[in-house]
Amino acid sequence: MNVDTTSYGRVIGIGSYLPEKTLTNDDMAKIVETSDEWITERTGIKERHISDPDKDTSESMAVEAAKRAVADAGIDPKEIGLVIVASTTPNVLFPVLSASVQAAVDADNAMCFDVNAACPGFVTAFVTAQNYIRSGMVNCALVVGTENLTNYINWEDRGTCILFGDGAGAVVLKAETDIEYTALMRAAGKRGECMHCESYMQKGKEKTEEFLKSNYINMDGQAVFKFAVTEVPRIIEDLLAKTGTSADEIDYFILHQANRRIIESVAKRLKQPIEKFPMNIEKTANTSSASIPILLDEMKKDGRIGEGKKKVVMSSFGAGLLWGAFETEI
Repeated sequence: MNVDTTSYGRVIGIGSYLPEKTLTNDDMAKIVETSDEWITERTGIKERHISDPDKDTSESMAVEAAKRAVADAGIDPKEIGLVIVASTTPNVLFPVLSASVQAAVDADNAMCFDVNAACPGFVTAFVTAQNYIRSGMVNCALVVGTENLTNYINWEDRGTCILFGDGAGAVVLKAETDIEYTALMRAAGKRGECMHCESYMQKGKEKTEEFLKSNYINMDGQAVFKFAVTEVPRIIEDLLAKTGTSADEIDYFILHQANRRIIESVAKRLKQPIEKFPMNIEKTANTSSASIPILLDEMKKDGRIGEGKKKVVMSSFGAGLLWGAFETEI
């Protein structure tokens, strides 16, 4: 009889960091023409955490979240063989953020690299780490999502400035042979112009007002919404078909925290109760690649995960256009 000895990573530690400063919808109404009612109705957001420029960088937030995840895992950090940091908003281009995290947590035996996949960055990094574990190349991995999105916000654009917040989240994965895991990842680069942010550092680019505006987050909100409510439930349905799992068997659908209406639409399409779709967007807004691990940390702290095995699907979507989903136990 053949015995399946394939290993995948189980989440054994979770940590997060959110800046102390918060900006409520009423605060936003003093900056741009909007209101608490308008923002809440369209997004589900009530407040967001805003980085302190004197202490909160993408690097420092990643380090703090990583330290908390390693402490929660209760492991010797020298067991970690891989550190991946997902970020769209690094404060330094090199050395990579993952190298700074490796140094800070004393993961001296780990290889390091960063990924930039916008909001699906954490899912992309998680899937990548799982493939390293499955190959046998590493036995333990640290995956971090960190974002300082408010550095890239045009505070005169009410369509985008209300949506984003700052923060970081991290998980530790440890190889096990009795864990279920399957993933699907997709992209549609031909549809990518609906979310766009250009680099300031480009030769030959005249610093016109139009170009300077392109250095901020630019988004066609309606196009992104239509994309998300169509493709996210579809990829989850395809994932469940691949694993032979009924949606009723999933304990939680842990989605990227971009918009409450998107999450409610996915729940309706999957014919699942909204209670199976945890949300913290009301308090954090969209933190891009950090949103899922920040939510995971909250769920562990309040007891929704951590005691007994839960079957979960995690899915994210964003600029690229990129999206993905995976099913696992946590």
